[in-house]
Amino acid sequence: MIDQLNRLVDEIETHLGDGVDLDGCARGLGTTGYHLRRMFSSLAGMPVSEYVRRRRMTLAAADLVGDDDVLTIAVRHGYGSTEAFGRAFRSVHGVSHSVVRRAGGPLRSQVRLRFHLTVEGSIPMDVRIADRPAFRLIGHAARVPLIHVGVNPHIQEHVAAIPAEEHDRLKAMSSTEPPGLLQVSADVDVDYTEGTALTYLHGVAVRADARVPDDLDAIEVPAGAWAVFRTSGEHPSALQDVWAATATEWFPSNPWRLRPGPSIVAVLERSDDFRTATCQLWLAVERD
Repeated sequence: MIDQLNRLVDEIETHLGDGVDLDGCARGLGTTGYHLRRMFSSLAGMPVSEYVRRRRMTLAAADLVGDDDVLTIAVRHGYGSTEAFGRAFRSVHGVSHSVVRRAGGPLRSQVRLRFHLTVEGSIPMDVRIADRPAFRLIGHAARVPLIHVGVNPHIQEHVAAIPAEEHDRLKAMSSTEPPGLLQVSADVDVDYTEGTALTYLHGVAVRADARVPDDLDAIEVPAGAWAVFRTSGEHPSALQDVWAATATEWFPSNPWRLRPGPSIVAVLERSDDFRTATCQLWLAVERD
């Protein structure tokens, strides 16, 4: 995985001006664009698209101290107009290209990335692979923004609005793994960009042929393999730590890659105040 990411960085550098066919590049590297994007954003802390934009504007800033006109520089770095180029330039550097041309700065440079694998084993990885037939996730869904760290207040508000008796009703419907009440994130931005919208479903898993009550939302989940990580400790920090470690430690060290699908958290045990919990994190995977 680390070698694939570094080769992607090389490909980006070669095609900064004319765009990178990320899916084609992924196929050439023996993986998928979905997995490559997710691993890149997890390890680099930014989406591929943001890294490309920063690199383009870093090189464009150097060109501005030369004699080429702004439109020529814009086209060279993949922009069809000086207006689009100007917006991208300001978003990266915080100043207009005219200021840089006149005064030489200030600038915020994006250095070329290079990925290295350091497996420290600092996060215990209790994991199993589960092959599951198709199933359904049913419950109450809402569109919420993605938040990487801490409690998501939008999800908290959505769950709090569900009556207590409805939780009991949902639990009684659970008929297959993952067990019990579930926290489901679906339709997540492939680059995992913070602030982008996702579908959050509070519900349970049922068999694929189970009837869905009219007042509930449903997500169809096809058959496939799942990596099931067990977490225990302070909530949600223990869960978030293991989630991050899947990208930094587990996937680079194992012959599996992410495939499109929802991510699912099953809460197995929890304290009354929910400050500590034992959970299962289900991630859809396939052989690398």
